[in-house]
Order: sequence, then C-alpha cells, then structure tokens
Amino acid sequence: MTRKTTTVRMPEELAETAEVVARTRGVSVNTLVLDALAAEIERVRQDKDFTSRMHALLERDKEILDRLAQ
Repeated sequence: MTRKTTTVRMPEELAETAEVVARTRGVSVNTLVLDALAAEIERVRQDKDFTSRMHALLERDKEILDRLAQ
C-alpha cells in the first residue's frame, strides 16, 4: 500500500492529549489519528444528508467537466 505523508497542525493541548491517549492505548499518535479518521469517514458514509450533498456536488462537477470537454 502506498503512503502519503501529511502534516497535521493542532493546538498544543490537543497534541498533548492525543499523546497521552495514544500512549495509554499502547499505539502511536499516527495510529490514533488514522483510527479517528477511519471512524469519521465511516460515520459520514452512514449519514444520508452527507451522501446526498456529496452526490449533488459530484453531479455539478460532472456537468462542469462535460462543458469543459466540449
């Protein structure tokens, strides 16, 4: 699997809390962040309002791309 490096800037207090939570769980902060992102992505996938807005945006983008391709 390819990996992409991304820098996340967070308030110091949140970073410190994340470090404690990760250490307590016995994982790295990186793993904690990946787990949190995966959980959020799964949550929005189940959100009908979110998926409806996403489909509307995709349809609009498709229409724009179709116009550009003409």
